[in-house]
Formats: sequence, C-alpha cells, structure tokens
Amino acid sequence: MRIVGFKDTQGLRLGIVEGDQVIDLQAVDAGLPADLGAILRRTNGDLKALSDLAKKAPASARVPLKGLSFALPVASPGKIVCLGLNYLGHVKEGRYADNVPKFPTYFMRGLTSLTPHEGPIVRPKISDTLDFEAELVAVIGKRVRGLTKENACSCIAGWSCFNDGSVREWQKRTTQWDVGKNFDATGGFGPWMVTADELPAGGKGLKIQSRLNGDVMQSDNTDNMMFPVAETLADLTTGITLEPGDLLVTGTPEGVGQSRKPPVFMKDGDVCEIEIEGIGILRNPIVDEGR
Repeated sequence: MRIVGFKDTQGLRLGIVEGDQVIDLQAVDAGLPADLGAILRRTNGDLKALSDLAKKAPASARVPLKGLSFALPVASPGKIVCLGLNYLGHVKEGRYADNVPKFPTYFMRGLTSLTPHEGPIVRPKISDTLDFEAELVAVIGKRVRGLTKENACSCIAGWSCFNDGSVREWQKRTTQWDVGKNFDATGGFGPWMVTADELPAGGKGLKIQSRLNGDVMQSDNTDNMMFPVAETLADLTTGITLEPGDLLVTGTPEGVGQSRKPPVFMKDGDVCEIEIEGIGILRNPIVDEGR
C-alpha cells in the first residue's frame, strides 16, 4: 500500500493511493485518526485494517491524485533520528575523508523542519548555502528497544523519501549539526509511505537519486550504506526506545552541492526531486524565506 497524508476543506486526512486516485479513509470511517503514527500506535504496526477499510470504500470516497494537497506521510513523528556519513563516497567528498566513522553518526530533526511533497523548501534569509541530500526514510511501526540485526526490520512499517535540506554554513559552525539541519521547512518528506511488505527487507538494493531542475546530482544504491538499516536500528535501540511513527532517516550518497566545484546550492525558483526505486518521487520547489 501507498499511504498518503493530505488536506482538504475538512482538515488533515489519510488516504490509500490506487492508480490515479486516492481512497479517502476518513470518508469511509470518520473516527479513523488522520495521523498515521496514531494508527500505528493503536495497531502495533499492523496496517491490514486500512487495507480492509479501503476495500469497503464507496465511489464517493475516491478523489483524484492529481491536484491533491499533500501533507506529511506521518503528521507528528515523535522522534526524527537521522544518519550522517552513511555512504563512503559522501564521506570521502567532505571534511571527514581522513576520519571515516567506525559507528553510525546520529543527529535529530524537529517537526518544524519538515515540509511535504510539493510543499516549498524554504531558503533562509540568513544564508545562501542550502544544500540537497537524497535519503531513504524508515517509518517505525512498533515500540521497540534492544533490537538485533536479525529482528530489526520487523519494526519497520514502511518507507518514504526524504530531502535532508542542510544550511551548510550553520551546520559547520559547531561540532553538533542540529541547527544547520533544522531550519524551518528545509526537510522534504514524502510523497507517501510505501508499506514494508512491498520493498526488500531493510530497504536494500534500491536506486536513489536527487535531481535539481532536472539535472541528476546524486545517483547511488542503498546497498552502499556503510551502516545498513538493520545494523543501525540494532545500534540505536541499545539505548533509545523507538515508538510508532518515529522516523529513521538513513543518510545521503555522494554528489551533494557543497562538494561540487563550484558549489551548487538550492535557490529561489529551483525544483528539487528525490526519487527512490519502488517508492516514487518527492518533489519540492525552493522559495526564499518571506516570499
């Protein structure tokens, strides 16, 4: 299933994408939460009920996918845990080339830093160093701690695309990256969540690409992660409980804008696309703050 968040005149909704249509789940069951995270908490990650609900949908519950006002796939993720330096090519193109990490490098993002599919990524007034980063994101379906590599993938409800928009100037001001990674509306997330049963375990073997104004900037495969998803989840949950609706954003390949000669940063009027095999295309226009 492709589960999509969207908005209409009645507010936030959840839908299931079927071809060029979306089944409005709240039109079938008005009591259904509009936040996928809330549903995952209620069902312990089992989404079969949504599939069953969609089968009961009358024609009146179907709306066109074209023109949909997209919302985040998970409306209010509790934790957004991100990996840096997870593809060797990306490590070698940057300032950590002589210090290849032995363990996963984590940082956090907040909800206000996110923007949905087709929503604007905002370049802040204070800097012109807004960079793109194509990333695969895992949506957590169950409350877990102490995972092993063998059972880690069982907690994943599904997958989506992410653009880890980074204000490089601010990211480099300190050894902690969080401010440069958390400017408002700099992280694209969407267009929907594809349930885990439709993709390879651990999100392995997927082509991942970023394009800026149609030009390919990054192109790689998730097989090339230094710290694959299962190993990362086992490491992370040694000390941190993950809960339904939490996100794990898994790092970017080489080709980011700051490492190009000359550097290429996102600017007002640009369009950035992140495409991941089996999921789809996350598309965001870039606009200047205050426009």
